[in-house]
Amino acid sequence: MTYIRKKMNPIEIIEKYYSPGSRIYDVLLSHSKLVAEKAVKIVQNHPELQADETFVWEAALLHDIGIFGTYAPEIACTGDLPYICHGIFGSELLQKEGLPRHARVCERHTGAGLSRESIAAQNLPLPLRDMLPVSIEEQIICFADKFYSKSQPGKELKLDKIRAKMSRYDSDSIHRFDRWCRLFLP
Repeated sequence: MTYIRKKMNPIEIIEKYYSPGSRIYDVLLSHSKLVAEKAVKIVQNHPELQADETFVWEAALLHDIGIFGTYAPEIACTGDLPYICHGIFGSELLQKEGLPRHARVCERHTGAGLSRESIAAQNLPLPLRDMLPVSIEEQIICFADKFYSKSQPGKELKLDKIRAKMSRYDSDSIHRFDRWCRLFLP
């Protein structure tokens, strides 16, 4: 039996939850497009990784779909959840959309992923389970996401700035990020 992948349009899914032209829509889409472009470039530069380019494009566009449910007024998010919950919230949305693989990207992209131990040690308002990128596609998207901040649109962050931001998570996150630098950068 041959599996035929159903064509999907990530922008249509985003527009179910965001009004085109709104500030939050523009913040989400501009950030997500930059992440998607960087992630696809990594896939194209590393054919040996055999990553699914179409999936990387789709999932990178959708990875932050849950930001509207969080409270981060500086980027027009007026929801009730702490910002760190945007991945879990986005994962729930994409599960309901019938996109479990894309949902895992949402859940696992915070920092360089979060381990159960790190969630417990930091007393984060997240389910107590590992939320670490597993597939090569999840890792590529998580890595590409670190280069762009929604609060500084269009500006690509330098490696030292990214490492400094990641130091607030745990040393494992920095080690994962450094491993990805060796794997994904030229």
